[in-house]
Amino acid sequence: MENSVAPFVLYPGTEPGTPREDSLPLPAEEEEGAASPAQTSCSLSTSLCFSSGDDSPPQSRASAAEGAEASPPHRSDSRVVETQWEVSSAASPESPEECARPEEPASPEEPPSRHEDARPAESLDEFGELVPLPPGVGPAHGEPDLVIEVAGRRLRAHKAVLAARSDYFRARASRDVLRVQGVSFTALRLLLADAYSGCMAGVRPDNVAEVVAGARRLQLPGAAQRATEAMAPHLNLDNCYEVLSAGKRQRLSELRDAAYRFMSDHYLEVLREPAVFGRLSGAERDLLLRRRLCSGRPCLLAAALGPTGERAGSRPQSPSGDTESRGDAAVYCYQAEAGEWRELTRLPEGAPARGCGLCVLFNYLFVAGGVAPAGPDGRARPSDQVFCYNPATDCWSTVRPLRQARSQVQLLALDGHLYAVGGECLLSVERYDPRADRWTAVAPLPRGAFAVAHEATTCNGEIYVSGGSLFYRLLKYDPRRDEWQECPCSSSRERSADMVALDGFLYRFDLCGNRGDAQAAVGSGGGVSVFRYHCLAKQWSQCAVHLRPPGPPSGLQPFRCAALDGTIYCVSRAGTWRFVPSQDTEAGSETGPGGSFEPEPLGSPLDVRGVLFPFVLNMPEKPDRGEQGSAA
Repeated sequence: MENSVAPFVLYPGTEPGTPREDSLPLPAEEEEGAASPAQTSCSLSTSLCFSSGDDSPPQSRASAAEGAEASPPHRSDSRVVETQWEVSSAASPESPEECARPEEPASPEEPPSRHEDARPAESLDEFGELVPLPPGVGPAHGEPDLVIEVAGRRLRAHKAVLAARSDYFRARASRDVLRVQGVSFTALRLLLADAYSGCMAGVRPDNVAEVVAGARRLQLPGAAQRATEAMAPHLNLDNCYEVLSAGKRQRLSELRDAAYRFMSDHYLEVLREPAVFGRLSGAERDLLLRRRLCSGRPCLLAAALGPTGERAGSRPQSPSGDTESRGDAAVYCYQAEAGEWRELTRLPEGAPARGCGLCVLFNYLFVAGGVAPAGPDGRARPSDQVFCYNPATDCWSTVRPLRQARSQVQLLALDGHLYAVGGECLLSVERYDPRADRWTAVAPLPRGAFAVAHEATTCNGEIYVSGGSLFYRLLKYDPRRDEWQECPCSSSRERSADMVALDGFLYRFDLCGNRGDAQAAVGSGGGVSVFRYHCLAKQWSQCAVHLRPPGPPSGLQPFRCAALDGTIYCVSRAGTWRFVPSQDTEAGSETGPGGSFEPEPLGSPLDVRGVLFPFVLNMPEKPDRGEQGSAA
């Protein structure tokens, strides 16, 4: 007599009530290797399953079909039996080889599922979308044989391609359906496209964090770096701090480095933005400045200023030749490997090419003042404009103009500020604060100092200014006291060429002869004399006397100096000479009279008029324009 209530039996499997996603039929080989649930003894972990009315549990899918032919079962009971058979089959090993294969460690974000692995790929081609590939990439790999599921959406890809790119996919090469968690669908599409083409596209500051995190999770080497490089052009002041915060929060070093690199390359803009610089810690501010000052390699550069050989140029009240000099308003960089000067950039429109002051602050080149183009009345006037060149971006920009227009101005950098000292017939001095983008007045030069400050430099945190052919005074400005002090002057009364600081000394180069007369300078008593001033001892000494610059004999032309790697470079249109000071403070040492010129002169920019003003900048490590042009 049949029971009116369907009996229940205990089978090992999943917990009661666990839903199944689908009921696709298993392949024939799995049907043959499936173990019967009746062969497994019950235990405390068994689940309750209702049969179709028979006292014995179903043995296999074939027996269930035979029972169905004998007596049509109820539809719901048949589904219960089929589902239970699938659970039992999935819980048991399919073959001895399957048992021998070590199991992959289960992770909470991706639970292993034999049901997904057993599903044939042909039945899943209709699910999901293809990975967005460049033209011609997809057909070379044939039909996709892997379905990747993330956040309820699917992508079809090729196992061989992903296994060759990633250890993550190589370890899961046996699966036909792979569920991935912890990676967004957008990031997955971008990463898979990069795995095929090696080119990252579509990365923006708002999704770069998830793409980099996904690259790490999927173990795609180089993808994180390519993602940050693709995102870098989209960084700006509005989103750089958010990218930095995301990188620190998720411990993504690539994002942190990209944000720091942008802030270092645009240091002045970041410095003026309270929403960015004001939220950085003191250590981060120091890091940005160190990166700014130490990135790249120090190079010798020279700016061509003015069309005449005289340093002072024409007076501001005289007609301006600025229009004729615009062709020479350029900055040149010395290429040590090639042994030649190459043009780096040209002064921007509106920057006077005569009578301006130049200096370097935070590895930016600043150009201030000068003789402006002639006005409607045909007379030239001094300029108050200030321009700034950034070698990291190869761009010019403007900053706050001077409070007072100045020509023949001395521009210096000290303790993170700019100082505009004097000018023609001016004694006033003003200081620029780059964080506030503001000029303020400081203590002026003493009365009766000199009409034009011909030389100026900084040493040991103080500014030194010297007069030229009219007055041979040396003045020192102390920024802590905001006052000028008188210093001992040298005994020389020759016309000086320039004054430069190196290792706690001031070096003054004088042109010997009749006030620098070219013919007298190359005669028996002509040449260059060098005097050295000890800033702490406040004492002058003669470093070298009547030195002959290397190269063929020629008339000495006005030159300017810059210190680099313990050597003083003297740059003029006739050539570039390297002066190496002696370690001894007195003349007449074994290495020479306190210093000497290197025997081999360097070249100079060709076809340059006016005075070359040398300075030192750290240039980024990238091919120069000449190499790029030859490569093209």
